[in-house]
Amino acid sequence: MSGTLYGVGVGPGDPDLITLKALKILQSAPVIAYPAPEHGDSLARRIAAPHLPEGRREIIFRMPLDPKNFPDRSAYDDAAAKIATALRGGDDVAMICEGDPFFYGSFMYLFHRLTDEFRVEVIPGISSLMACAGASLTPLAARNEILSVLPAPLPEADLRAGLAQADTAAIIKLGRHAPKIHGILLDLDLLDQAQYVEHATMDNQVVRPLRDVDPARAPYFAMILVRKTGLAP
Repeated sequence: MSGTLYGVGVGPGDPDLITLKALKILQSAPVIAYPAPEHGDSLARRIAAPHLPEGRREIIFRMPLDPKNFPDRSAYDDAAAKIATALRGGDDVAMICEGDPFFYGSFMYLFHRLTDEFRVEVIPGISSLMACAGASLTPLAARNEILSVLPAPLPEADLRAGLAQADTAAIIKLGRHAPKIHGILLDLDLLDQAQYVEHATMDNQVVRPLRDVDPARAPYFAMILVRKTGLAP
């Protein structure tokens, strides 16, 4: 009998924000899998580390950082083949993802490759969106407000259209695109309504009004939350 593939969200960074269900899976699955950069440690692995028993088999798939080559289908193909081998052998596999597996998570690429053959279960996690809202004390949406999630690599015209429609917006995947976002918000007179959060819930967390941030130094794991109006009483 084949094993089960678990997509396990381990939260935005603070190991204490892992769910009880995720904890149970991590402590019982004999195999864990996770993405990592071409060089260096895996953030997902680092978040989960305090909860992982010794002796677990680990499947690591390294991904390129160059946006032109992402997602790297060959890396996902290779990872899916290794995970499939473990599953066919009867072992459960916990694929760990920072945040939530289905919110811009790498797990979805493996899900697409493996779900037709194997049983898959997704364990939701606290996403960076919720973590940044909590860290910056910025309510995301109330009543009939429209919340938009806008990836910073989008073309400028699409970002402007999204910001025009939304009552609140979360702009993610900043990195080298942060100066572009800063300029758009300044042009739309939204700079004073924007909060900046980087590395939410981690030891090096930074929370500031966007006006006080040098956009040229923003990392990839940073987010801008824009709320156009205050909450109605």
